[in-house]
Amino acid sequence: MLYFKILRDGMDDLPGADPPYRESIEAQAREQGWPALHQALSAIDPATAARLAPNDSQRIGRALEICHVAGQPFSTLIGRSSTPAVPITMISLEPANRQTLHGRIEARFDQMLEQGFVHEVRSLYERSDLHAALPSMRCVGYRQIWQYLEGQCTLPDARQRGIAATRQLAKRQLTWLRSMPERHVIDSLAPDAGAQVLKLVQASAP
Repeated sequence: MLYFKILRDGMDDLPGADPPYRESIEAQAREQGWPALHQALSAIDPATAARLAPNDSQRIGRALEICHVAGQPFSTLIGRSSTPAVPITMISLEPANRQTLHGRIEARFDQMLEQGFVHEVRSLYERSDLHAALPSMRCVGYRQIWQYLEGQCTLPDARQRGIAATRQLAKRQLTWLRSMPERHVIDSLAPDAGAQVLKLVQASAP
């Protein structure tokens, strides 16, 4: 959804990275924990801190870095796009039946397990250059199987956690879509969904 937003609205004109400062943030996080840095962010940019979870290390770190480099709150820089937006017709495929969606999510996760998902994550778990704090290892599904491999839960528990996390992700995606009232909504479960999409595409073609 974030990539699509950038395509639609353009990119915010934000300062580049400051590796030394980022290293100092990481060092503080190891000593004090990310909730403490979240409080520090609240003091200088309450608007940004309010929309971030206290343990969202990646976004908290980036927000602090931007505040430091720009010399002003991150939230004041949002919306200053230097990239022209792309005019597009938005077609959103959204399942009308939430229970059907949940059933498909569960079936898909089980299929992943049957096709060797645990073995895939184990091969990553055994690598010395990877750890649970990396953004890639915190992805839905990977995080839960990693917890199983660390002995934090059983495999059935990891399965349930993975399914629940995927449902939460789907809910967040649908919430993001609803913030775009200009979209054309098509029920992805409808038997003629493809035909409806084609009709809209043809109608919007120049």
